[in-house]
Order: sequence, then C-alpha cells, then structure tokens
Amino acid sequence: MRLMPRKPVPSLEFDTLDGGHWSLAAQKPKNFTMVVFYRGLHCPICRKYTSELNGMIADFDKRGVSTVITSNDTKERAQQTKETWGIPNLTIGYGVPVEKSREWNLYVSTGRGKTSAGIQEPALFAEPGLFLVKPDQTLYWASISTMPFARPHFPEIAAAIDFAVSKDYPARGEA
Repeated sequence: MRLMPRKPVPSLEFDTLDGGHWSLAAQKPKNFTMVVFYRGLHCPICRKYTSELNGMIADFDKRGVSTVITSNDTKERAQQTKETWGIPNLTIGYGVPVEKSREWNLYVSTGRGKTSAGIQEPALFAEPGLFLVKPDQTLYWASISTMPFARPHFPEIAAAIDFAVSKDYPARGEA
C-alpha cells in the first residue's frame, strides 16, 4: 500500500523506554504528530539527527506537535541509544516490526557488519523516515529515504509547520 497525503496512515503502536505504550490512534495533538523513524543504535547520522530534534522539542510542543522517535531496535539497543546519545527530551519507541516499517513505506536494508560507529547493524532494519500526521490520522507530509544521508532539518520543518498552520495549507501530492 502506498501512503497518500490526505488519506489515513497505517496503525502504529510500540512500547517506549519510559515504560509506556505509544499508539498513534491515541495521539491528540493540536496540529500534528511527528513520527521519526531512525535506523537504530548503529547509525552515527541518526545520533546527530535525533540530537538536533532533542534540542527542539519545546519548539515543536509550542507548535502543537507531539513527537516520537522509534526504530526496529530491541529495548536494550534503544536504551543504549538513549544513554549514549544524550537525548533525554525525546519519547523513544522500540521494537517496531520490519513488516510495520514496510507498511509505512520505509525502505528496509540488510545488515552489513559494523558501522563507522563500531556497532553491529541488525540483520534487517528500516531506513529513515519522517511523517507529519494530522489529528484525524491522515498523512500531511512524509520524507522517506533509502539512505541515512540528507534528511530534512528540524528548524526547516518547524518553519514549514508555521507556514502550513498560518495559511491552512493543504497536504500536497494527493493526485
């Protein structure tokens, strides 16, 4: 199934490191839920990316955006991510099945040994994706990549949200 703007997104649920259970259907943000899929503990680019987001959580909260990051990593790897990456402000999910990643149109890669960070890649893992989902559970915006490089920057996303909300700008790409 191909995700389409203005159409419902697939369900999404996972456990979080704070001991909770996160469900997209339970989110009630004023404007959007931002779901950030990161590659996992093994990815040094994800470390830098999530650090940028960690520093901007209050900015997104002020914009009526609830935010979560998640991956296919196990609870243990996600806990190591939180501890070693220094991202205390983020809600961190874990254990998303690869099949669910595919439902979200994420590309899936096979592990190729240790990364430049010296950490073993899992046998299978999803490449990065970022989604803004409206409160009615429809897709507003998606950025999906086949590689860890060249992701949208969070200050630009914040500015885009300001524009979209102030202009009541519709989701695009629906045709």
